[in-house]
Amino acid sequence: MRGVVMHGPGDVRVEDRQVPSIVDPGDAILKVEAACICGSDLWPYRGIDADFPEGGRPMGHEYVGTVVEVGRDVTNVRPGDFVVGSFCLSDNTCEICVDGFQSRCANGGFMGDTQAQYTRVPQADGTLVVVPGGKPEDEDVIASLLAASDVLGTGWFGAVAAQAGPGKTIAVVGDGAVGLSAVLAAKALGAEQVIAFSRHEDRAALAREFGADVVIAERGEEGAATVRELTGGYGAHGVVEAVGNQVSMEQAIASCRPGGHVGYVGVSHGVSLDGQSLFFAEVSLLGGPAPVRRFLPDLIERILAGEINPGKVFTSRLPLEEAGAGYRAMDERKDIKVFLRP
Repeated sequence: MRGVVMHGPGDVRVEDRQVPSIVDPGDAILKVEAACICGSDLWPYRGIDADFPEGGRPMGHEYVGTVVEVGRDVTNVRPGDFVVGSFCLSDNTCEICVDGFQSRCANGGFMGDTQAQYTRVPQADGTLVVVPGGKPEDEDVIASLLAASDVLGTGWFGAVAAQAGPGKTIAVVGDGAVGLSAVLAAKALGAEQVIAFSRHEDRAALAREFGADVVIAERGEEGAATVRELTGGYGAHGVVEAVGNQVSMEQAIASCRPGGHVGYVGVSHGVSLDGQSLFFAEVSLLGGPAPVRRFLPDLIERILAGEINPGKVFTSRLPLEEAGAGYRAMDERKDIKVFLRP
């Protein structure tokens, strides 16, 4: 099979690789029908969090596919099923999973190696969700289901953590695929006003299409001050932080009113919070890797019903063989997110 391997910063290759096989009785093997490049894949591409073993680093953690083989203990999926899987592995039965935090499953982990023609999914019963009706004929629907595997589910978790709902003003820091998905989620969850931060007109336009009522170009304290002005001096009821750096986290907390909620879902890099400032902010913080599996059944239903169309975050669709060009386009911010056809 063909698969994407990163050999070093900026060095992405599509190579011949061995087709995966069943290792544990809870495994499933998928024919990957669609994969994509994540913003978090750009960290090693840029030389940050760069761990490159001999032979390179297989890439990818977002996927939809058709089951071709299952281990003897798998009961929830079977060959021929079209499935969406979370980027986090989970048994979906431990106490942590039952509480809705499958991303921290006591027996879990993280997917990898999905930018390929086939992939192995451990903990298949708890990680994969069958799509009713099988593989959709419309690639736009497949794109939206693919988004649910990570960025939509992550943005949704951010909006839930920010307590998005009727009567609430929700601000979203970050205009990447996760931030834009959080805008969509906040509006779908009934937020009265959604404020997006963006300096890029193409991303701002998609934010508005997804439901943003206001788009603010300012960042940092200046941006937070604008949120307070829009909310009678109070600040937003909830804020989604979808970047993961020091400025974005400080901006999110400063944009939130006392008693409000910050959902932080940007992968943290170099973030350090001042204890005294946090103490007097009086906000609730909840975040981390998104428990996508918690939301997948609902998200799949909404997508198939045509209620949401998160696949619009994919601004390019490329064959797997052109993955290197997709990485460059995202690194240079020419594309928001790139869909790959294996």
